[in-house]
Amino acid sequence: MKIKRIVGIVVCVAILMFALTGCVPGDARYTVDTPAGFWWGIWHGFIIIISFIISVFTGGSYTIYESINTGWPYNLGFLLGVGMSIGGSSGGLININIKR
Repeated sequence: MKIKRIVGIVVCVAILMFALTGCVPGDARYTVDTPAGFWWGIWHGFIIIISFIISVFTGGSYTIYESINTGWPYNLGFLLGVGMSIGGSSGGLININIKR
């Protein structure tokens, strides 16, 4: 029973990794005629941790940010995606109880 569960988890993680790495920034998919837009910015921001790990092990073939983009719409999407992935502005808040 435990072996089936472990195999299932490994298969799910492998499928998830292949799905997430299929659309990393810097893979020469975008050109000047077809730059990355807002929705790709959200996606690239959301998978920033995976993109970073891939960029470390591929020697710079892939990046964490797509340089061929539409400008501020891509940047806005990228920041929203990073906020969703890493945890927005509330991620750094702590609850401090001060007794008087």
